[in-house]
Amino acid sequence: MRFMVMVKATKDSEAGKMPSEELLLAMAKFNEEMVKAGVMLDGNGLQPSSKGARVRFSGDKRTVIDGPFAETKELVAGYWIIQVKSKAEAIEWIKRCPNPHDGPSEIEIRQLFEMEDFGESPAVDHHKRLGEQLKK
Repeated sequence: MRFMVMVKATKDSEAGKMPSEELLLAMAKFNEEMVKAGVMLDGNGLQPSSKGARVRFSGDKRTVIDGPFAETKELVAGYWIIQVKSKAEAIEWIKRCPNPHDGPSEIEIRQLFEMEDFGESPAVDHHKRLGEQLKK
């Protein structure tokens, strides 16, 4: 099972405050543990939403909204993609994570859909072929 693990943003992360050297080292050690265990597939920190944009869809219309975005608690400051056997195992890994911010913080864990979760169809077959191309 693959999970996306999202570190929620804070006022500091949205202000562009960089993590301390101690936190960077602690995170590097945690990431190294996950890599050695074969759990971590990808991960990174994200720039503040002030450097981002959203595209809003309404029928055929597309509207671009430049950041920053107001609801800090709804924003993501970083992520991991991990592969584990269960949600319980994902939770156990993340409980070992250093606190990603100086103060209170939150990390959300969400299971990714796998192609096997969908029924057979030409559209699913097309997605599978695209997935194979990405692996090359």
